[in-house]
Amino acid sequence: MTERRLSPLDKLLARADNALRTLTPGTIQAERSPAHASAAPDAPEAGSLPTDKRRHVLGLMRINHTGEVCAQALYQGQASTASLPHVRHAMEEAAREEEDHLAWCEERIQELGGVPSKLNPLFYAMSYAVGATAGLVGDRWSLGFVSETENQVVKHLEAHLFQVPESDLRTRAILEQMKSDELKHAVTAKDAGGADLPPPVRHAMTLMSKVMTFTTYRI
Repeated sequence: MTERRLSPLDKLLARADNALRTLTPGTIQAERSPAHASAAPDAPEAGSLPTDKRRHVLGLMRINHTGEVCAQALYQGQASTASLPHVRHAMEEAAREEEDHLAWCEERIQELGGVPSKLNPLFYAMSYAVGATAGLVGDRWSLGFVSETENQVVKHLEAHLFQVPESDLRTRAILEQMKSDELKHAVTAKDAGGADLPPPVRHAMTLMSKVMTFTTYRI
C-alpha cells in the first residue's frame, strides 16, 4: 500500500496535536510498563515516604516529566525540518517511544500528590525551536544533537537514582527503564551517523538543562 503523502497543513495539524497531547495531563497513555515494575509494589500511599523525601522525589519526577516534554518537542521539531525521510521517521519513532516516559512520570507525580511543572509550555516551545534549528543545520548534526541530549539525560537519571530512597521501588523502576531507553536512543543516533557536537554547543545544552532542572523542581 502506498504511503499517503501529507500536505503542509496535515503536518502542521499533526505537530499541533502532538503539542496539545504532550501538554495536556492525562491524554497520553503508556503502551509499556517499566521493566522492573513487577518487582515494585503498587503505588504507595502518599504518606509511605517521609514528607521531606516525598517532596524531593516529587521535585525530581517533575524535572523528569519536563525533560520528556522537551524530548517530545525536540523530536517533533527535528522531524519537521529533517531532509532525509529515514531521519525524519527515526525522529518520529523516538518521540513515540518517549511517550511512555511522559506517561510514567506524570502518573508518578500524581501518585506523590503533585502536578506537572507550570513551565512546560515554555520549555516545549523552546525545545521545538532548538530541534527545528538542528534539523535545518543538517541531518548529521541533528542526529548528533539527539545523541548528546540523550547522553546528558542518562547522566541526570543516574544522579536522580542516587537520590531516590532504596525503598521507593516504584520510582526507581521508572527511572531505570527510562535510563535504559535513553541510552539506546543515544547509541542509535550515533550509529546512524550523528556528528560529535562542538564543546560550546555541548556547554550551552548543559546550561539550558541546569536552568530547566532548577526551575521545574520548584514550579
